[in-house]
Amino acid sequence: MTDQQRLPLPEFIAMLAFLFATIAFSIDAMLPALPDIAADLTPDNVNRAQLILTTFVAGMGLGTLFAGPLSDALGRKRTITIGFGIYIAATIAAIYADSLELLLVARFVQGLGAAGPRIVGLALVRDLYEGREMARISSFVMMIFIMIPAVAPTLGAGIIAISDWHGVFLAFIAFAVIGALWLNIRQAETLPPAARRPLRIGTLYAAAREVLSDRQVMLATLILTLGFGQMFGLLSSAQQLFGETYGKGENFHLWFAAMALLSGSGTVLNATFVMRFGMRRIAKWAYVMQTIVSGLALTLILSGVLPQGLEFPVFFFWAVSVFFMAGVTFGNLNALALQRMGHIAGMAASIVAAISTLAAVLIAAPVGLLYNGTAIPAITGTLICSGLAWALMRRLND
Repeated sequence: MTDQQRLPLPEFIAMLAFLFATIAFSIDAMLPALPDIAADLTPDNVNRAQLILTTFVAGMGLGTLFAGPLSDALGRKRTITIGFGIYIAATIAAIYADSLELLLVARFVQGLGAAGPRIVGLALVRDLYEGREMARISSFVMMIFIMIPAVAPTLGAGIIAISDWHGVFLAFIAFAVIGALWLNIRQAETLPPAARRPLRIGTLYAAAREVLSDRQVMLATLILTLGFGQMFGLLSSAQQLFGETYGKGENFHLWFAAMALLSGSGTVLNATFVMRFGMRRIAKWAYVMQTIVSGLALTLILSGVLPQGLEFPVFFFWAVSVFFMAGVTFGNLNALALQRMGHIAGMAASIVAAISTLAAVLIAAPVGLLYNGTAIPAITGTLICSGLAWALMRRLND
């Protein structure tokens, strides 16, 4: 793609951030709705309402297996638009779901569609940029993207206040329509027909084998899995932790907004320093700090030495650190995974995201379901994941 065909960088970053924000909004705007959904659809086992989050993530993880190869064959814009179409159809089905089981099916299919903008958006960036420049742009995208988790619960709570939890799904449709129109009207196709790879078994197998046999890609994917797993584990029980454990239920959306805004500084720091220090070094030290912070938080809570008034501040500081780590590491790890895969960026992005997302669900779902009225399961899960990620980072090249 020539420079004349590119969008101005600020608009390109804003558009990508909006595409990714659809996914974040689909998760975080549901948090204030979980108590109402639990009361309506699963009053006998309120913890099951958490599955509304992990089911969406599982669908998105499976969808990533198809979104990347489709984009390599059909082009980036067409594949993202198809994904948005599936997402909107599933959202309409969710509005009319009258049981938790039907709602979970709709959420799963919604996740399948969301895989389009999430994965193909990464391939689109890789079409235009590589290496540290890709990491820098990804960090700017994340900086804007982090604003959506900051306001999503507040928006969700406002929508519920004037309608009910079904109204949140109407907002999902609005997000998807705006994102699809922005992409199709403003962004030129980044994968010309001559560079596309047909959907043939042999071609797909060769590309998948190249990705899966690359040690750098697989290490970055495993580290991403651990990062996503600990973050989704916190998200799964966030509403219960703030509301039930620490008595902040009425102002949950405000505390969540503060947490997201504070942690957004991680993306600013990464965008500022990644060109100087490199992707690997920054990500490694982020996991070092996360391991230390989680270990200290767990020790303080288990020891019982904290005065009652300090229990929530310690938890809140730890929760901010989890999201801060995501802002510092995720863009760098995606860039590290894809930097040698420009010729098969769609397939590579699909495999990286599919493995990291689906495996993260296997970490997050048990952590969420183990909620016992304390933050111990969530903090323990993060301590283990960050410690393992720290160890693996030593084997990863920049």
